[in-house]
Amino acid sequence: MAGVSQTTVSLVLNGRAEGGVRISPETRERVLQVIRETGYVADPAARRLAERRNRIYGVFTYEAVFPTETADFYHPFLVGIEECAEETGCDLLLFTSAKVERGERRRIFSSESRIRLADGCVLLGRTIDREDLSRLLSEGIPFVSVGRRDDAGGPVPYVGADYPSAVRALVERAAALGHRRMAYVGAGEGAESYADRLRGFTEAVAATGGEGLRPAGAQDADRLFGSGASVVFAEEPADGVAVAEAARARGLDVPGDLSVVALGAPTRPVPTDIDFAGFRIPRREMGRRAVELLTQVLERGGTPQELLACELVEGSTLAPLRGRR
Repeated sequence: MAGVSQTTVSLVLNGRAEGGVRISPETRERVLQVIRETGYVADPAARRLAERRNRIYGVFTYEAVFPTETADFYHPFLVGIEECAEETGCDLLLFTSAKVERGERRRIFSSESRIRLADGCVLLGRTIDREDLSRLLSEGIPFVSVGRRDDAGGPVPYVGADYPSAVRALVERAAALGHRRMAYVGAGEGAESYADRLRGFTEAVAATGGEGLRPAGAQDADRLFGSGASVVFAEEPADGVAVAEAARARGLDVPGDLSVVALGAPTRPVPTDIDFAGFRIPRREMGRRAVELLTQVLERGGTPQELLACELVEGSTLAPLRGRR
């Protein structure tokens, strides 16, 4: 219908030239016009055989990602993943067949696993099972983790947030405001993101000549407020809310008597109108970059690892130490 060879049609469809063959703009438009008029779609099975890819990217989540609140922690990641997949010309396959049994978390390689239906997979979760990561690596299944991951029998491809740098910047800001006794509330272990936050805090406190304190947490208010800390760094915003409420219950002003810094976005829903000082996790950007890196892995191989900068948030809960105003 276009009056050209099958080779020319193939080159137009795939958007590339081979062997020095150049397609004139007029010829390309003529082929595209026929495609539009006929509604032609390339046979996905044939394309898969030719390219060894079917342009389907999987998304595996270790936690539920469809809550009723659109402000959920995972929503921005999914927005970024969807946007970039659309730009890349790929479909997304959300793996939901992995059943949770006996109170355990989802596992990629369950009896119902269909992970190999996709060209590769983006992994989402606060923590990701090391056995799953190790098997993905050993079986050569392409994937990229959203969030930094420790080695699991080999380096893990990931795109994460640069938590240590963001926390260090906040500690330095607090030190410049006169704070010396600084408390960290949170686990500081388990998920790599928690360990990264605590590492940034510990290194920055030492570098600024301050004193880092680890009270039991917001639930142990007597120990927390008896520590003499003038600023609290809360690993989770929910912990920051609990600290602020406990302080106000004792007649303390936030931030006049006690500054509170929240290290990231809420993963546990908590109603509050507190405008915390802290940082913004680049969740949407991380989702987009995960798809870009997965495409890179599929096309060129390798084990990309990237950390994206967090944006500091001024907020209203970090103030100069009393006497330094």
